[in-house]
Amino acid sequence: MAPSTSSVITLNINGEKYTLPVDHRTTLLDALRERLDLPGTKKGCDQGQCGACTVLLDGRRAVSCLQLAVAAEGREITTIEGVAGADGLHPVQQAFLDLDGYQCGYCTPGQICSALAVIEEHAAGWPSAVTADVRPEAGAPPLSADEIRERMSGNLCRCGAYVSIVNAVARAAGTEAVA
Repeated sequence: MAPSTSSVITLNINGEKYTLPVDHRTTLLDALRERLDLPGTKKGCDQGQCGACTVLLDGRRAVSCLQLAVAAEGREITTIEGVAGADGLHPVQQAFLDLDGYQCGYCTPGQICSALAVIEEHAAGWPSAVTADVRPEAGAPPLSADEIRERMSGNLCRCGAYVSIVNAVARAAGTEAVA
């Protein structure tokens, strides 16, 4: 008897539980968009290179086109649909809106999910490839334009709204706008 190629899984997405049968090869991206009608997460390259499909898994960013849905079971998944609160837009979303951190908007959901993680990573003192002093006692570096650009480098914007995206992340993080 051949092993089963599908399972019934339960995904915890934006605080709600969804139970569905999936083929073991189904990506989290396809489960979100095609099976659960959560179209905010975009399919860009389908190779993990553009960041349009970025979601948060247990608070850390992940490209959902490379994440199998079965491997996401038991993890807390946050998509763009779960970012805003009952009282309105999340500060990151508001900063993107106020500072035109989007053009066509296609990459914006992934950019916002990445920005949320960037701000958390920075606050936790995680260094990036451009951090000058990576010693733990040095603490978090200033969230400069270079730091933001490096930390957001996994998310591409075909429209070229990078300056506005950097400024939006800086504002949401509570720093002065940078260029």
